[in-house]
Parts: sequence; C-alpha cells; structure tokens
Amino acid sequence: MPDPAAGATPVARPGPRDLGRFVMTTIAQALTRGAARHPERIAVTLDDHELSYRALDEASARVAALLRARGVRPGDRVGIMLPNVPFFAAAYFGVLRAGAIAVPMNILLKPREVAYYLADSQAALLFAWHEADTGAPGTDCVEVGPDAWETLLAGFGPVDGVVERDGTGTAVILYTSGTTGRPKGAELTHDNLRPNTDAAIELMSLDQDSVVLGALPLFHVFGLTCGLNATITAGAKLTLVPRFAPAAVLGVVARDRVTCFQGVPTMYSALLAVPDRERYDVSSLDVCVSGGSALPGEVLRRFEQTFGCPILEGYGLSETSPIASFNFSDRRKAGSIGTPIAGVRMRIVDDAGADVPPGEPGEIVISGHNVMKGYWNKPAETAASIRDGWFHSGDIGRIDEDGYFFIVDRKKDLIIRGGYNVYPREIEEVLYERPAVQEAAVVGVEHAELGEEVGAAVALKAGTRVTADELREFVKDQVAAYKYPRVIWFVDRLPKGATGKILKRAIEKPATVPS
Repeated sequence: MPDPAAGATPVARPGPRDLGRFVMTTIAQALTRGAARHPERIAVTLDDHELSYRALDEASARVAALLRARGVRPGDRVGIMLPNVPFFAAAYFGVLRAGAIAVPMNILLKPREVAYYLADSQAALLFAWHEADTGAPGTDCVEVGPDAWETLLAGFGPVDGVVERDGTGTAVILYTSGTTGRPKGAELTHDNLRPNTDAAIELMSLDQDSVVLGALPLFHVFGLTCGLNATITAGAKLTLVPRFAPAAVLGVVARDRVTCFQGVPTMYSALLAVPDRERYDVSSLDVCVSGGSALPGEVLRRFEQTFGCPILEGYGLSETSPIASFNFSDRRKAGSIGTPIAGVRMRIVDDAGADVPPGEPGEIVISGHNVMKGYWNKPAETAASIRDGWFHSGDIGRIDEDGYFFIVDRKKDLIIRGGYNVYPREIEEVLYERPAVQEAAVVGVEHAELGEEVGAAVALKAGTRVTADELREFVKDQVAAYKYPRVIWFVDRLPKGATGKILKRAIEKPATVPS
C-alpha cells in the first residue's frame, strides 16, 4: 500500500478480486464508481428495505442538493445523528459529495452533549433521528424518520458529480469518548480514510460477493471505516442492525448469509451466551474481526471452536482512522494485535520516548498515513498527542521478537498498588477462564495505605453461581500476590458505550475497602 507521507499517490484497491484500479480524490467517489459499475447490486439493506448502488448514489446526490439549498458550502460541518439505517449512508456520502465535513454523532447523546458537539464543530446543519432528543438551538436541523426521508429528498433534484476536495482536506470529525475530559474532535482527512479503507478491504478479504454485518454503530470509526467505507469501496453488501441483540444478530447472519462479522469483545461473549445458538446456520461466515478493546483469549478460543470461524484481532483508535495493526489470516498470533499495516509504523516507548526492549511494556506510538490531521480547533491538545510525527496512543503494549504487538492495557487504567504496577487485562484474562464469568472488569479502588487496591466487577452467566471468595482464590493461585483482586463485587451487567465496549469509568465501586 502506498504511503502518502512518503509522497506516493494512494490508489484505491477494491479487494482481492481487483475491480479495476482508479485514483480517488474523496471517499464519496467510492459510491459514484460503484453505481457506475454495478448499479443494480444491493449496497445497503435493513431487513426488507434494500438500496441498490444506483439508489444509494441518487439518494446521496439528493442529500447534496438539500445541503446546497440550505446554504451548506464546501468545508462546512454537518452533524449526522442517526442509528444504523440506510439513510445514514445516504447522508454520509451526500455530505462528502457536497464537499462538506461529516460529523457523526451518537444517537444516545443528551441535549447538553449535542449542544457541545454542534457548537464545538460549528456545524451548519444536523441530520437527526426523529426520536432523538437533540436540543439543537441555532443549528439548522433536518429531522429524519424511518420512512419520511424519501419524501424529504423527493423535492431535490440530484446534483451531478462530486465536489473536488484536496486529499489533505478534512472529511470527517469523529469525537473521542472524552475519558480524560471533554470530547475532542479527531480530524480525519480523505488521505487518512482512503488507504485505511483499502487496508480493511484487503485484511478482511472483501470483494463483490461479500456480505458485511453492520452491527457496529456507523457513527463510530470502526463501523464507519471497516463497515460502511470498506463495503461500498469493495462493491459488497452491508446488512444493517440498528441495535445489537445477540439472538437477532445470529438470525441476520443466517438469513442474509453474512460472510464478515465485525465486533467488539463483548459482542463475541454475548453471541456465545445465546442459549439455542446451534439452531442458527452461520456457516456462511468466512472471517470475524475484533477491535475496540482487547479480546480475552478464552473468549477467542471458545468462539472459534463453537462457530468454526477465525477471529482476526486488530488495533486502532479514532485518531488513526482506525486501523494501525492487524493479524493476517495466514499468519496470526492469538492474543496479539498483529503487525503494523502497510504504510504505518509502530513503536513501544518509555516516558522519555525511547524504545524499550522486546517483551518490556511501554506506550504504543504510531506514525503513518492513518494518523489524524489533529484535534479540531485544539492545537495544544494536538501538539501533546502528536510529537515529532508520532501519535501517542495512551495504550500500554509490548512487542515480541517476531515483531508482533500485544496490548497490555490502557495507560490510564494502570493500577499502582503499593508501588507495584498491576495491568487489569492480565487479571481479566484469568477471570474469564472461569466458566461462570460472562464479563469482568478490573479497576483500581482507592485505598488509604496502598493508594489503590485491585478490584473486580463481575457479571455472571445466567443460571450459574460462584462466590467472590472462590474467584479470589482462583486468581490468587495464578498471579503474583500483589496482583489478585482483594475486592470483588457482582453486577447484573457492566456499563458499555455505543459499540459495546466496557466503560470502566462508569463502574460503581464499593464505598469502602478493607485494609
């Protein structure tokens, strides 16, 4: 894959079965090219609602006309606050077609949060789902319903062509989760997204016969790049799931003969917990991809054994478009996040920025065409995150002698117990080995003498039972004495974000800790 940082011209790569190479300037051209080549092929589907490439292309052209009529100009920001419905794709490609910048937003945001996103991005317009509580004063808001969008666009004749944009121009602003403060908008350019989309296609072996399950939110970078962008660029079909429900997802896989499933670790755990999963025919699955957070080794082994489909782990962030590293299907290491994709470099460094030896933990830093342009209107935060051309991820990892990277933990999740470093993921891996454990999250709990004590919030599988003492002794037998969780409490479920990723910052911890 060419590296734009080295001055090469990125070339769109529609997949292993080459559809004919072409140079794309903007992501919007992926749809226009697809509509020209295979207009009647289904691009996006939601249950019985199907949009062909021709229909999706026309809908996006009408969106561009609507934006023009509303005074939106190239470079303006446009919010998209929609669930996984076909109109999301039409709105997204329509915004890019008009030369504007897409600002995908979580449909569950509250009015105060919506107001912040719109004010910070200075959005000119917002596409909002009819049930969303937007509270968007001062912003032109277009309300979209499940069927009303076709009527909404009927009064606008489709515009011709795609507004030309420089590859270094911003295509998307994706707001980070805000775990360390107010959310920051990561500016991803067309030159960021195009090669990352190409990488996703190649790594997942997508082609015109592929059917991709769109269960990840399209407003999230994983679902946007690896789901929507990759599917449309490859000429494949994206079958959408607005809300992740494990049994329903297995039904969609069986019904639509899904070949590629993309998910976060909690989704794989949930699919394994479906009681009658054997009645769903999922033999069409060729590849599953996991990202967003570390996949417990026990979950990976059980899923592959149960469903007969390999899970390839990758790694990335909103700031890296997202893919930075990946496991290739013909060479992978369980538990590893693989090796850097073409055109990307990764290192493990200490606090001074010096490389650490193989096997030693340090911060993962990333350089390449995938690294964001910066944080929108936040030069100080950008300078703090991108230093000497390297993006500092905040993730702690290690590299082995073969060049494979492994996630140790988030730097901010590190527990320092009496001066000893405890990496939560290591303890979580052990907890997941107990058959009764559905989900586990290890967190630091404030302690008067030690600073922090190791705690674990655990959700059990339905119909199972295990005591805190039993779990504590099980972990104690397998890790150093300072690592095992002294404090264990049970919850019905762990709090999760829009993608299903466990939100450790939202876990309620015990008020007191025994000394």
